Amino acid sequence: MMSTKNITLIVIGALVLLLGFSGCNSYNGLVSGDQDVKKAWSDVETNYQRRTDLYNSVIKTIEGSANFEKSTLRDVMAARASATQVKVDINDPATLQKYQAAQGQLQSSFGRLMAVAEAYPDLKTTKSFQDFQAQIEGTENRINIARKDYNASVEGYNLQVRHFPNNIYAGIFHFNEKAYYQADQGSENAPNIQFNIK
Repeated sequence: MMSTKNITLIVIGALVLLLGFSGCNSYNGLVSGDQDVKKAWSDVETNYQRRTDLYNSVIKTIEGSANFEKSTLRDVMAARASATQVKVDINDPATLQKYQAAQGQLQSSFGRLMAVAEAYPDLKTTKSFQDFQAQIEGTENRINIARKDYNASVEGYNLQVRHFPNNIYAGIFHFNEKAYYQADQGSENAPNIQFNIK
């Protein structure tokens, strides 16, 4: 017959094994979730880089156009420089917000540049400018999909971090919730479009 002491040791040993197994599974799941978020963020950055590369090529085309409004072009070039300097730590929501703001500023200044470009018929008929217009639409769609995929990865990861008993292991191993990619400020408002038709 087993003594009470032996039974107690077996129960304690079984509990330790069970907790260890559970801890390993939780830890590995959190690591996988963290890597999924990092990969999804890399896809977001890749698509923003594609957009920046397209912007660079059209800026060169526009720079070659004589008499083009230089102040608008300078604004875009300054916004582009600012957007490419922001480094994101996906564990720090503040850097993600700075990145979003810089990308929004770049997109806004580029939108103004495209509006000004409409007044230059010679520019609009160049092949590189026409190619750009087709490519940028596809790139913006890719960016939206990549941001959506990133948020889905963040959601899955954050749920892992918060669910019991993972939340215990997440606290022990310093796995914290990650920030979502938010809509640009003011995007919840309908655009104010005015047509001056007479």
